[in-house]
Amino acid sequence: MRILFEIDRKDYDPDGSVCVRPSVRGVIQRDGRLAMIHSLKYDYYKFPGGGAEEGEDHIATLIREVREESGLCVIPESIRPYGYVHRVQKGWVEDIFVQYNYYYFCDAEEMLLSQELDEYEDEERFTLEFVTAQEAVAVNRTHDHGEKAGNARFQVMIERENRVLELLIAEQGGSCEIVEEAQK
Repeated sequence: MRILFEIDRKDYDPDGSVCVRPSVRGVIQRDGRLAMIHSLKYDYYKFPGGGAEEGEDHIATLIREVREESGLCVIPESIRPYGYVHRVQKGWVEDIFVQYNYYYFCDAEEMLLSQELDEYEDEERFTLEFVTAQEAVAVNRTHDHGEKAGNARFQVMIERENRVLELLIAEQGGSCEIVEEAQK
């Protein structure tokens, strides 16, 4: 899988302890719009997905996380790699936090199930919305994100999601079906 870009804050002790956390995210498109998770509390958009559990492969993580956060059921045969983002910054427990964020194009069934949100996701009122890449970037860049705005972890997450969205826009206007053709 190709690397999309790297975010390295260089704000950590390079000789310190390391926490590595892979995550997997779905790029799901319908009618020119992307399935995005909207935090109603802090007013930002992110791709559905999350961290892999111990021993879980990318496909299993993608299917589980998209289902839990959005209620969408990924069609396994539709999963195609897009790329990954390598993130490194000062950790919260360990000295260095390393995250590999793997993005996959995929389709989802029309039927929508109920979300199974973690406590913080429920508190943020995560909601599935289909928006254009341009709309998501505009909200992420210009809206007030409240108390999250000053959080280093949040800032890097928003930067990562915006840069992936901007890549999708640059690669044929954000249409995932067209972007995939450009990657062949």
